[in-house]
Amino acid sequence: MDPLIARLGLALAIGLLVGLERGWQERDAPAHSRTAGIRTFGISGLLGGILAALADVLDAVSVLVGGFIAFAAIFAWYKAREAAHDEDFSVTAVIAGLGVFTLGALSVAGDYRAAAAGGAALAAVLASREVLHGLLKRLTWVELRSALILAVMTAIVLPLLPNRTMDPWGGFNPWEVWFLTVLMASISFAGYVAVRVLGTTRGLLVSSLAGAIVSSTAVTMALARNAASASNPRPLAGAASLAATVSVLRVCAVVLIVEPSVFAAVGIPAIAASLVFAACGAFLLARAGGDAKGGALARNPFELGPLLLFALLFAVVATASAALAAQFGGRGLLASSTLAGTFDVDVSVLSALRLVKQSIPIETVGQAVLAALAANAVGRLSLAVFAGPVRFWLPLAGATLIAAGAGYIAMLLPLNF
Repeated sequence: MDPLIARLGLALAIGLLVGLERGWQERDAPAHSRTAGIRTFGISGLLGGILAALADVLDAVSVLVGGFIAFAAIFAWYKAREAAHDEDFSVTAVIAGLGVFTLGALSVAGDYRAAAAGGAALAAVLASREVLHGLLKRLTWVELRSALILAVMTAIVLPLLPNRTMDPWGGFNPWEVWFLTVLMASISFAGYVAVRVLGTTRGLLVSSLAGAIVSSTAVTMALARNAASASNPRPLAGAASLAATVSVLRVCAVVLIVEPSVFAAVGIPAIAASLVFAACGAFLLARAGGDAKGGALARNPFELGPLLLFALLFAVVATASAALAAQFGGRGLLASSTLAGTFDVDVSVLSALRLVKQSIPIETVGQAVLAALAANAVGRLSLAVFAGPVRFWLPLAGATLIAAGAGYIAMLLPLNF
């Protein structure tokens, strides 16, 4: 097939895809009452492709520029008449039409893969109108400020930091410390937004699972406090067990993102432990029926104070881990990971993963990650004992013990990914 025909077909397909979404949104409107529907958008994409092809053949980019200006003027004029009739001030359809035309031109004159991706993204954004508007109604200035902080941290601060180690052990790299801090805060913020969008009124299960993406320790502490005044604290222990499941799976996701090679040493024991936590949590919740209510959840992970404290703690632990590993080898790394994991599993795991680049064996780093998970589980259980009644922490202790045993047995099995 002639490549030009295929590219023109793509230009037409982009317009038809966007036109399908626009037509569906206005499917209840009377016939001939709308300026642009599926056919108009399809032709707009094809027109952009044709003009791009003509500009290439004639070696005159002015053909494409003039065509775009003419198209924009005609399309906007008709949409203005429609808007005046409907008393509608939305300019979305006009922007969509211009986007279809330019993507059609790109599919012929530029990277057709980028044009196809752009067409799919444009249609997806247009189709998500209700979701996006609902999100804006639910989110507050705190969440918007968090997004701005993330943008500043990523686009302004990160490029300014030196990307080299600053200590003799190769543990403190300002760029890596800041990058991984942003990564962890972003993962946590995704869980925080999920809680805000879903709301805590959907019950203990949703609030605990989503809250654990932010901080399983904070969720466990909140559940322990609620259990002190609950008539039946066992379902709250089940929710804490499910939060532990999310915490373990979250660490697995971080390992896959930051250092996938370590997952072979971590995956089987971690997944075995998470399955046990999930089974125990489901069992305890099933025994409770509908007698459970959600508890308080963690705060916004993009609050500047805790975020800077995380970065500072991470820098200290990363440097100490590298120094101990250089001095004592694997034993030093295991000791530092266990100690740090008791307080913050993310700091401990990230510090251990970075040492793969320092020629520390992958198996040793994997053991350090598992030690951090075990230490964090013990830390959560200690908080539960401190803040909750026996009927809350005893089932959680049983689930933790069984999960640790399952993970240890899985670690001894001669299996590899």
